[in-house]
Amino acid sequence: MFLVDDILLFPLYGTAWVIQQIIERAQEELYDPHKVKRELLELQLLYEVDEISEEEYIVREAELLERLRAIREREMAEREGG
Repeated sequence: MFLVDDILLFPLYGTAWVIQQIIERAQEELYDPHKVKRELLELQLLYEVDEISEEEYIVREAELLERLRAIREREMAEREGG
């Protein structure tokens, strides 16, 4: 009976596994401080060569710095709790 259950439920478990892998990769990218720092450098370069306005630079820089702060706080919490 368990073999039949496993066979019937495999598509559900397989799909859940794929979704979990996608979530993990997205979180790794979202919480990668090196990626955010690269984005900050790219943003600065775009501003310096007049590809974006000062207003856009300020808004996007604030967003990236907030993300970097959140990453650092998350890393500190993981070190303290884990």
